[in-house]
Amino acid sequence: MKVLDDLIAALNTEARVRDIRLGFFHTAVLTRNCGLAATLPWDALRQEQSSLKEPGRLLEKSALELARMSYSDNILEAAIGMAAINSLLEVNEEQCLELNAGELIAEKGKGKKVAIVGHFPFVPRLRQIARELWVIEKNRRQGDFAEAEAENLVPQADVVGITGTAFTNHTIEQLLKLCRPEAYVVVLGDTAPLSPLLFDYGIDAISGTRVIEPETALRCVSQGATYRQIEGIRQLTMKR
Repeated sequence: MKVLDDLIAALNTEARVRDIRLGFFHTAVLTRNCGLAATLPWDALRQEQSSLKEPGRLLEKSALELARMSYSDNILEAAIGMAAINSLLEVNEEQCLELNAGELIAEKGKGKKVAIVGHFPFVPRLRQIARELWVIEKNRRQGDFAEAEAENLVPQADVVGITGTAFTNHTIEQLLKLCRPEAYVVVLGDTAPLSPLLFDYGIDAISGTRVIEPETALRCVSQGATYRQIEGIRQLTMKR
């Protein structure tokens, strides 16, 4: 994927791999910084080859080798790769706001047609203020649309929110192609890379996560924390 090519090419990969935690809900990699990504266990279990190839030996890999795992078709390996990319990003916090994606999408989507790829906790609030809301989700809940509906629904939306796990399952570029040029596009979640390179792909805002207390976040991840339970992080939004 070209977007992964560009992200990895821009990284300074001269950093030691210090820790890797593969939690049930989230994955963390500690290199220069601590990076996070969603683990996607249900997606992994549906794969024919769901296990990692080299468990117990991943710390022997270089930071670049870990980042390149983002290309893997194995979901668990790709999650490690995305967490590694996020750990190597040098985020300019002066370009960011302390603003979560739910607030931004609510602001932009009030009275408009909104498509969200991924089911997020702020969905009930959006249902109250959006003119139309389509939630597209692989692991569907009541009222969600199947993945196949993205081709019909995303091109109709004025505001589009795309989960950062679209990098992990390699659907991000196809989803971005479905967005109308005038649509406001947000990529969100702890997997989303806080990199201005993404603006070259038509993304208007990136709502991601910055780990400020690595040991705390690592402990939470390895003890099965959901995103809301991870401590030692800040939610940041970078706008075009």
